[in-house]
Amino acid sequence: MKSSEIPKFGPLAGVNVVCAGMATAGPFAASLMADFGGNVIFVESTLAKDSSRAAAGACWEQDRRNMRTIALNTPSPEGKEVFLKLLKDADIFIENSKGGQYAGWGLTDEVLWETNPALVIVHVSGFGQTGVPEYIKRPSWDPIGQAFGTVVAFNGTEESPMPTNPFMCDMTTALYASWGALAALFRARQTGKGESLDIAQFEVMLRGQSGEPLKAIKTGIQPKRTGQDHSFAGAYRPFKCKDGFVYIAFGGPGIMKVGLPFFGFEFGSDLFPKTIPWVQKGSEGCRLLEAKIEEYCADRTADEIDHELSALGVPVSPIMTYEAAYRNPHYQAREVFTEWERVNGEKVTGVNILPKMKNEPGQIWRGAPEYGMDNDDILEELGYTPERIKELYEKKVLAKE
Repeated sequence: MKSSEIPKFGPLAGVNVVCAGMATAGPFAASLMADFGGNVIFVESTLAKDSSRAAAGACWEQDRRNMRTIALNTPSPEGKEVFLKLLKDADIFIENSKGGQYAGWGLTDEVLWETNPALVIVHVSGFGQTGVPEYIKRPSWDPIGQAFGTVVAFNGTEESPMPTNPFMCDMTTALYASWGALAALFRARQTGKGESLDIAQFEVMLRGQSGEPLKAIKTGIQPKRTGQDHSFAGAYRPFKCKDGFVYIAFGGPGIMKVGLPFFGFEFGSDLFPKTIPWVQKGSEGCRLLEAKIEEYCADRTADEIDHELSALGVPVSPIMTYEAAYRNPHYQAREVFTEWERVNGEKVTGVNILPKMKNEPGQIWRGAPEYGMDNDDILEELGYTPERIKELYEKKVLAKE
């Protein structure tokens, strides 16, 4: 597919993005841009297909829609030539690999800026581009970022720490990468000078914990892992009901005022003083309230609890499965799930575009591309002749299905 065939829509129409890597942490940032009109070319390696194509390709289909792709041996001499031509008219380049990978290929930021002085370069890695060399070169996946970024120490039980699933580290890292890239692009268009972002998974995980790291450093106390419980509030956890589980978040002065009487208690009593807008974990009041809630939930379905407590004003939600979410009327009313066509014409249903924009909405115009399917069109746009493209295939600089 040629760039001239891509529909113009969304706030990122006219923004050219090149993305290279595999899996999630970097490429998902480009996926968000593609959903809002960015012209995204995804560069896969000729030596190994993106791991997102595995497991029936569900991750690939969800996260590579609206993209064109080229399978390129980037470190080869001819591959570098193609790669730099791709970047000549790009606004943003996103890559995820071990720290220093592109510099090791001779493709430093300075080399890229010689080709395109205004280019915004986004390096996404597990441990960053600078620091202790031993760490920079380490590979990383989602749970490694969570483990080194202190999230795993915070979650699970005392006997078994655990990460959050699925892909929470990767997705959050991609969000930082996308907003950082667009902020840098805003500045680059003012000055004509590019920027280089160094985004490490573990740092994103640390920053995403609000004031908890600050508090721990100040006090010298590492929070204990609390399993399903909240770190300091009681009745703020899952409760078992007749047909599954619900999550109840019992906290805030307004909620205490209406919620406590519902379960037979008084807000402002010795058990639940008005000076504390939540139920103190481990207190006698917490023990009594949670026992009442457990008894209440055991006799009701998740829907019954959801409707009754929501009407009262207590934050509550059933623990939703994918099937329950797909059939839920609020999900349906907001069109959270949508259908689009794969490049082979088959229909697929997945998660719709986020965030929702009123005036410049995103759209899905193409399913995720097959391996190397846009090689020829992209190279012809860069000025390569059919004869030269054939030579690149023969030299294994290019690959396709």
